[in-house]
Amino acid sequence: MAKATTDSATVARELITAAENGVFAPVYLLFGEEPYYVDSVCDAIVEKALTDDERDFNQFICYGAETTVEDVIGNARRYPMFAERSLVVVKEAQALKNSDNLSIYTDEPLDSTVLVLVYRGKVDKRKALYKSVCKTGKVLESNPVRDYEMARWIVDYYAGRGLEIAPDAAGLLAESAGTDLHKIAIETDKMLKNLPEGTRSVSVADIEANVGITREFSVFELTRQLSYRQADKALRTAAYIGSAARFAMPPVTAALFNHFDRILKYEALLMNNPQPSPEEKSAALGVNPYFFREYDTAVRNYPLKRCMAVVSLIKDYDYKGKGGDTGEADAAQLLMELVTKILYS
Repeated sequence: MAKATTDSATVARELITAAENGVFAPVYLLFGEEPYYVDSVCDAIVEKALTDDERDFNQFICYGAETTVEDVIGNARRYPMFAERSLVVVKEAQALKNSDNLSIYTDEPLDSTVLVLVYRGKVDKRKALYKSVCKTGKVLESNPVRDYEMARWIVDYYAGRGLEIAPDAAGLLAESAGTDLHKIAIETDKMLKNLPEGTRSVSVADIEANVGITREFSVFELTRQLSYRQADKALRTAAYIGSAARFAMPPVTAALFNHFDRILKYEALLMNNPQPSPEEKSAALGVNPYFFREYDTAVRNYPLKRCMAVVSLIKDYDYKGKGGDTGEADAAQLLMELVTKILYS
């Protein structure tokens, strides 16, 4: 019996491992707003379910907008030819009309068929199809990783590949890729091809040399400089960031908001517990212990009222950066104004 869970990485890893070992469920329902895990599981099933010689007669891959429920069920009910199983994959299944009627098949699926339903976005968990697959197959809900979780996700992702990445390198890579998990996987593959064979540890220098981002003038470094109130460096970094050809305010204000929001959460923790344990710090901050010293300094430099005022400033400049009440200032000027006010207001 399948069990839906919010731990996308764990469920995806289990499903991929099972496929690599030749173990398949009769039905898979893969959906969610983060395509990385959905695509990874689907690719593993397609790769491992059949051999190349078996695909011609036993593999049916279609798209929801180009097929019908009747065709999907018809293909799923066919017995395999000269193979142990047949494979039916419906991509973009959210475009399939009356897709909930697939429950007619998923209530009693054939053991000799592997049916994979791939949805982009959410699935209505109240409907018969979802409930049916939960009973007879496997369900993966792939939830997006939040901005503030990305550095930790990268550390875990690298560990899963037998690699170690320095916390500051993970932060820099997170800044470069945002929350695009596919991009992180691609950049990692490219980087490993350029690093010496057998590399097991990735540093900031490796990220800078292979991903095309420099720590010296990054938003990651800007937040660190603001934590330590390094005014000259922060203003120089802000000027460099703002000079980029495709610079836009929203990604920067989002990163700054996440940073100062963590400082607020840390201050709330310290108000209730002046000497929190490393585990309590980690839970409040959601960062690697490597960064605890920075936040210990940040809470001294931005006491509660000042930090709340900074968060208010960031929200104001986020609104301006999206086209609201900017006057004659361009995006680069807005960033300089914001950083100046954070440092000196």
